[in-house]
Amino acid sequence: MALHKVAHPLAGLNVMVLSGRFRGQRYRIEDWWDRIAGTSWKFSDGNPACISYAMSGEGDPIDDEVVYGKIDGLGHLIHVRHLPQGETAHG
Repeated sequence: MALHKVAHPLAGLNVMVLSGRFRGQRYRIEDWWDRIAGTSWKFSDGNPACISYAMSGEGDPIDDEVVYGKIDGLGHLIHVRHLPQGETAHG
């Protein structure tokens, strides 16, 4: 069961990543990971985006405040702390 009941407010939009390993890159947010997969990223065994996120070493909280999206056509999970919030996010 998904943890987030409604879509991420920036779902379907392109945003500039503010910090972390993807800083400065344009990221098209699809939605919260748990809404897409139906489960936490922590239980998505074998998924390349989840494995990459788990091994990133960025010190992100071990929670489900992560969105799935694409950079140059490749899927990535990014914690919301690395993304713009509110009206400054549109781009």
